Amino acid sequence: MRRSKVIFPNISPRAWEHPADRAALSTLQSVPGLDTLLQKMIGATTERSLRLVALSSAVRVSERQFAKVNTLFREACHILDVKQTPELYVSASPFVNARAVGMERPFIMLNSSLLETLSEEELLAVIAHELGHCLSGHLLYSTLLVLLTNFTMPILSSIPLGGAAVMAVRMALMEWYRKSELSCDRAGLLVVQDPDVCYTLEMKLAGGRQVSEMNINEFFAQAYEYESGGTMVDSVHKILNLLGETHPFPVLRLVELKKWVDSGEYARILSGGFAQGNDASPRAFNAPHYATPEDAKQESVMDNIKSAAKKYKEELANSSDPLAAKVSGIADSAADTAKTIAENLKKRLENKQ
Repeated sequence: MRRSKVIFPNISPRAWEHPADRAALSTLQSVPGLDTLLQKMIGATTERSLRLVALSSAVRVSERQFAKVNTLFREACHILDVKQTPELYVSASPFVNARAVGMERPFIMLNSSLLETLSEEELLAVIAHELGHCLSGHLLYSTLLVLLTNFTMPILSSIPLGGAAVMAVRMALMEWYRKSELSCDRAGLLVVQDPDVCYTLEMKLAGGRQVSEMNINEFFAQAYEYESGGTMVDSVHKILNLLGETHPFPVLRLVELKKWVDSGEYARILSGGFAQGNDASPRAFNAPHYATPEDAKQESVMDNIKSAAKKYKEELANSSDPLAAKVSGIADSAADTAKTIAENLKKRLENKQ
């Protein structure tokens, strides 16, 4: 690594996942046959086609191509203890964006504008964010979201779910994917290990590369004004503005990441990691204070749903948004909806067998 950092051997994505992300994903994964159905819908040919597009129209990162980016990539994989390293590509694009693609052989695509806009540490956070998607098992369902978003209704009608159910699943997936972005922002912070870097990154996503023209304190003030301000009508507009978005707005991501840091969870995970010794061997600070794959196996779907419901209730109780006070009694509705959708999907799939 370029400098001494804490590493996390045998860490589970459970350590950084947002409760709502984890609950929705666990619910989807518990539906018998759903993964198989998705694999048939998407197929190995689609993934191979996407990879061929990357090979033919982008540059694959290696020691000989984008060597500095490759160093950052290896650093992120080392810190998060990535067992199967995905391929990394850089694609010429003016849009500040990145994405993880594929299932059996996932790869990450960085738009070239990221290299021009971000510092090395900010770019490292983006790379770690995309690794978070790969490690958390997001890619199969995010691909489904893309298909449901872009398919025409005649094609959708051939899927054994029905039009209304497909639309319900699509909306549920979009809500889940927004939460998955919050999860992966945390993965980025665990690799960068400097909250200020991640805060500035969100400011750049909102305002561009001219950091000298912006002020992080003012950006925080703007974020908290959005969180708390306005009337009931403003609250409704906030919801409507988000409905068609797969990503939360930068100010929302900023506030959520700050809440996670302030909760002490980030510091707890960091303190339970391992210092990198001069001989490149990990040295424990303490017993690991983060979830491992063995811990994650012991959690049920209902455990995750209850955790998400608890999180929603806490957020509503602490929110100054006027709409939050009106709906505090139905804080667990999102988790209940996810459970209901999963049960309906299960029944439909069983009837088809």
